[in-house]
Amino acid sequence: MECGIVGLPGAGKTTLFNALTGGHASIVPGASKPNVGVAPVPDPRLALVAKYVETRKVTPATITLVDIPGIDAGGGAAKAGPLLSHVRQVDAICQVVRCFDDSGAGRSIDPIRDIETLEIELILADLQLAESALDKAARPARSGDADAKARAAVLEKALEALNDSRPVRTITDWSQPQQAIISSYGLVTAKRVLYVANVGEDDLAGESEPVELVRSHAASSGGEAVAVSGKLEAELAELDEADRLEMLEALGLTEPAIGPVARGVCRLLGLAVFYTTSPKEIRAWTVSAQATAPQAAGVVHSDMQRGFIRAECYSVDDLVQHESEKAIRAAGRLRTVGKNSCIRDGDVMRFLFSV
Repeated sequence: MECGIVGLPGAGKTTLFNALTGGHASIVPGASKPNVGVAPVPDPRLALVAKYVETRKVTPATITLVDIPGIDAGGGAAKAGPLLSHVRQVDAICQVVRCFDDSGAGRSIDPIRDIETLEIELILADLQLAESALDKAARPARSGDADAKARAAVLEKALEALNDSRPVRTITDWSQPQQAIISSYGLVTAKRVLYVANVGEDDLAGESEPVELVRSHAASSGGEAVAVSGKLEAELAELDEADRLEMLEALGLTEPAIGPVARGVCRLLGLAVFYTTSPKEIRAWTVSAQATAPQAAGVVHSDMQRGFIRAECYSVDDLVQHESEKAIRAAGRLRTVGKNSCIRDGDVMRFLFSV
């Protein structure tokens, strides 16, 4: 899964990006290129699978983060558009919102102001893109091209929302074909949003009023919200694993920020996690929670989906209780699922296929 990180200058985007990915991207005002990094997703269930299944390698699921330079308020579509081109094909947007004191820079803490300011810039950039796309679709649509007509209708509907200063994600009655069309254009305001309240080290639990405002906004707009301290996470990233765990425990935290961020994105996108095992590798995978078994197989390899026959699966809880697949099978807990069966979050799966 891929998540684009956006925010106003000074929100702490790049600091958080470095902390989550272990990168060392420079914070350069006015930069024009994105930072791209991959972060492993902490997963206690993966550790449980590895406890009971012998293997040479354990590979967690990952999240790819694309950190674009801060978007200046009032910069307009001409400036925001080129920057946003780097995140138009990601799965979700992660908006970093400043909830820490920055009084030295003369700026008050006002997360709703910052959220709305950035949203205006994103709407303007999408407005420019959608108008250009509609111009291209209009001529073939008038000539009777069915595909162009469908695209024009979708773009007109999106433009109606954008001209009304509403993000495209507020449109909830797309048909499946229309949803595919709107997704193909990569409109940023059509994507689901995870709001990351970037807090100071005096509010690690995220209990301050600014964070509550962010949570309330997320709830009312169909998004998700988490609170993390980018500054603290940057300090943690510089430590070795033992010292990092010791510092987390001393602060009353159980894991680095990538955990709540990744889980927030999974909830936002409606994703489930499943596992595959072999003597060579145990691996975690993400897929739509509504995915069928063949679709899950396709995440592992396209040949598996093409030649799918059936899948054998059991839950991590079954593995903990019975301690081996052989014992799970003997207890009658091993399930066989076919082409029309949906996967279950937390399943360990073996795909049988023929190509």
